Amino acid sequence: MGTSTLSFSELMRSREVLGEISFYTATDGNHGRGVAWAARVLGHRAYVYMPDGATIARRDNIRAEGAVCEIIEGANYDGCVRLAVSEAEKSNGVIVQDTAWDGYEEIPGHIMQGYGAMALEAVTQLKEQGEYPTHIFIQAGVGSLAASVLGFFKNYTEDNCPITTIVEPHAADCLYKSAKSGKIEFVTGSLDTIMAGLSCGEPNPVAWELLSSHASFFASCPDSVTVEGMRMLASPLGHDEKIVSGESGAVGLGLLARIMRDDGLKSFRDALGLDERSRVLLFSSEGATDAQRYIEIVGKLT
Repeated sequence: MGTSTLSFSELMRSREVLGEISFYTATDGNHGRGVAWAARVLGHRAYVYMPDGATIARRDNIRAEGAVCEIIEGANYDGCVRLAVSEAEKSNGVIVQDTAWDGYEEIPGHIMQGYGAMALEAVTQLKEQGEYPTHIFIQAGVGSLAASVLGFFKNYTEDNCPITTIVEPHAADCLYKSAKSGKIEFVTGSLDTIMAGLSCGEPNPVAWELLSSHASFFASCPDSVTVEGMRMLASPLGHDEKIVSGESGAVGLGLLARIMRDDGLKSFRDALGLDERSRVLLFSSEGATDAQRYIEIVGKLT
């Protein structure tokens, strides 16, 4: 049976048919929590590794889903990926990672298809409003989410794809550096940024192939940019709805605001063609996944 016809009820029988499966993954928080949730619901086990500097709150959220989750001292995200692969091989487990490497493309491909649902939902709602974006700002870690969104819009309307900017934190801007050099570049070290979900130093090569060909711009941002975005979403002007967006989710809005307000970025604004007629689509990819840190940044949770 192919995955295209596999129902959720059939997935729920996976333990009955296959026995207990051990899933392994590395995460900065959100991906691992999703893997842990799926393993629990389907009756399997999840083992999750988090990089040094990950917050206890995000670790505990994953443990609350029944997973074995550890913060690995001295390891960054990419080191945790290698650890997860090694442990999966030792136990004949299954690695579930949203980045790809030679010989490991199928599972990250399915994850990227799942990310594409966000773009489909956005387009469906915009069509109902008679709108279509002129620009997209989309955040990136390894690039899988960004490539999924951009790939969707390229397929949706080849000749009218929005001008797309890929946004990363300074400390983990592997795609930005790759775009500058024209080949895949790694960022090493601690990758220390409050944008934990984007703290990845090695691009997904499958994602990079699409982004390098079709993304319009790449941007590398200090943490202050996403702080600005979080605060704007939490305290909007007029009658706009308040949005609780975490550190990795608000950087697109923060960058857009910075570009529009800072005359030192006028050349970037002009290159993007941003003006009063622009319609900019942003994706908030997380809420307050660490409530205490969110309160420290924004001052309130609601």
